[in-house]
Amino acid sequence: MKMKSKIGIVTVLLVSFAFASKAQTTPPTNTSPSSGSEWRLSVGPEVGLPIAGYSNAYSWSFGGSAQLDIPVASKLYVTVNAGYDDLFVKSGEFPGRNLQLIPVKAGLRYFFIGDLVYGQAQAGATILGNKTGAFADKSAAFTWTPQVGVLLKLAEKNYLDVGFRYESVVNGFYNGGTNLSTLGLRVAYSFGL
Repeated sequence: MKMKSKIGIVTVLLVSFAFASKAQTTPPTNTSPSSGSEWRLSVGPEVGLPIAGYSNAYSWSFGGSAQLDIPVASKLYVTVNAGYDDLFVKSGEFPGRNLQLIPVKAGLRYFFIGDLVYGQAQAGATILGNKTGAFADKSAAFTWTPQVGVLLKLAEKNYLDVGFRYESVVNGFYNGGTNLSTLGLRVAYSFGL
């Protein structure tokens, strides 16, 4: 399992560097990324650290997501996001298996400092992909995610989207459980459609 994770991480990094180096061959223009007229799709890896109660049983998470940003006004976007995260269990801890999480969220993104810094809030559901193997009581739970980030322009219609977030799966997947909360980082390649 560890070897597959290392191969996955290296592959994602190589693809990210390939996109970034290709994007640098096109000279940038003065088009504003948050002008409210450009739909954008971003794809990238995510890493996270569980906090509070879940940090006792789980060490970290790794996955990826795709997000569509739809302009609704100048500097304001509606976002739709879907992904996959593997929350890695610590050795010898119950339930003895990683949690396979599939978050599906929607929300708003607003650029509050120029065309660079944004705030984003999303809500939706997280589906537990391995409910039976994780001995869980529920297969889905409400999720909310505030995030701050930067959108760095690489070339015309090509961006690097770096976001830091707090994510909470309310009451987790176990009856009487606590929120499954993580601090996460998403580094995505974003391009205009």
